[in-house]
Amino acid sequence: MTDLNQRAASLAPERLRGIRRGIEKESLRVQPDGQLALTPHPAALGSPLAHSRITTDFSESQIELITGVHGQVPACLEELTQIHQAVYDALAASGGGGQDHDGDEMLWAASMPCRLPVDEAIPIARFGTSNTARAKHVYRMGLSHRYGRRMQTISGIHYNWSLPGVTSSEYFGLIRNFRRQAFALLYLLGASPAVCSTFVAGRPHDLQPLGGGGTLYAPWATTLRMGRLGYQSEAQATLAVSYNDLESYAASLHTALSEPYRPYEIVGIQGPGGDYNQLSTTLLQIENEFYGLIRPKRVTAVDERPLHALRERGVEYVEVRLIDLDPFVPIGISADTTRFIDLFLLHCLLAASPPDNPDEIAENKSNQQLAATRGREPGLMLQRNGQPIALTGWVAEILDALPPLAGAMDAALGEATAYRDALARITALAAAPRQLPSARVLQAITTQYADSFTSFALAQSRAARDVITAMPYPPALRQHFEQLARESAAEQSRIETLDTIPFEQ
Repeated sequence: MTDLNQRAASLAPERLRGIRRGIEKESLRVQPDGQLALTPHPAALGSPLAHSRITTDFSESQIELITGVHGQVPACLEELTQIHQAVYDALAASGGGGQDHDGDEMLWAASMPCRLPVDEAIPIARFGTSNTARAKHVYRMGLSHRYGRRMQTISGIHYNWSLPGVTSSEYFGLIRNFRRQAFALLYLLGASPAVCSTFVAGRPHDLQPLGGGGTLYAPWATTLRMGRLGYQSEAQATLAVSYNDLESYAASLHTALSEPYRPYEIVGIQGPGGDYNQLSTTLLQIENEFYGLIRPKRVTAVDERPLHALRERGVEYVEVRLIDLDPFVPIGISADTTRFIDLFLLHCLLAASPPDNPDEIAENKSNQQLAATRGREPGLMLQRNGQPIALTGWVAEILDALPPLAGAMDAALGEATAYRDALARITALAAAPRQLPSARVLQAITTQYADSFTSFALAQSRAARDVITAMPYPPALRQHFEQLARESAAEQSRIETLDTIPFEQ
């Protein structure tokens, strides 16, 4: 029995039953013709400042759906589905399209954005008049100055995961292994190999035109979202973040949060007219600006900084941030994907995890870029400990280690063969690259949609909307979300009445 199998066998079923997961899913609101919706966040959904399940991300046009914490995959995905139902119910009420939905906005099914207007026309999210609300808006204004608004319209899924009894040191071991092997998730789950040309208008890029339909792509790409055109930052690339322990990680971020960064000093805190450009001139305005593939997290108290919470009480869970929206699944993520991520994280936790070093960190970054932009290229080689290794061979090694974990999860949760079946289907994909989500996207674009990414994503968005709106929406469920909307609006008002300190102070 290998060390990994021994460690897996040592996990008692009650601990595995204690795994908790939650999903955050971003989606753009779009018009029926595939243009970005420039309307405000629907009032029927309540206050994005205070709603526990439905908020906005960077843009007023970018909805974020947040599940609660769940012990089993079906319950988590069921709640995500219900939140989608609530959103579509509100969009139908405000769209005036009637039962056929032809005039209604919908949620964009792809990670890479729809047809975008000029950068300045993309509306930044607003949260009200309170100090907290203004700070959230100014933070997003800072993102627009630093990275551009178009980059911020990219959407994805964040997967929050925890296992009882795991120490901060063990979570950091998981994170190091995750970063070493993240290329495998990009290869297996990436679903963004193409993009509308409006996304890169006026920007340098090395994408190729796909036909004449305004689509750009990289022939072997798996996820442009995680490549150089996605959530990347030359400024943040200067950060030497250590994942060897909590204190080293915290010290790295503290430096980025406290030391001025010259290009952002030039932007300034305020513009000539007194409007705020950003929260600070440091490399990071707040902790959430750090674009990690995976983050150590801790639930914060009211007005507590995330870094303070981590330092005081340790890591509580991890947030996986590299998952593309699956345009072939109405809610953007399937049960197979969810279970596979569970197994992948368990593997990262249980496998030996030596300390990282600058050379390995650079190697990881290179492997991730190769997997994102050229992952399906036949014979693609990565680097492991300075030695070349075929991407497909390394992926096969990882998958070969997961069956004992899948069996243990099935036994602990009483889900028959759900985890083993999910792993078998993912493993079959790895052996047939033409069936990977990224390959299926390109195949659909070229064979069914006249080389148009926008036409493909719009069709998938309509299909997802039709599936979700055809589901039974019981009165009790509608009343539940209406109540959440009313409570969030009342809470926003309460917050605004409590402010006594001027925003400048």
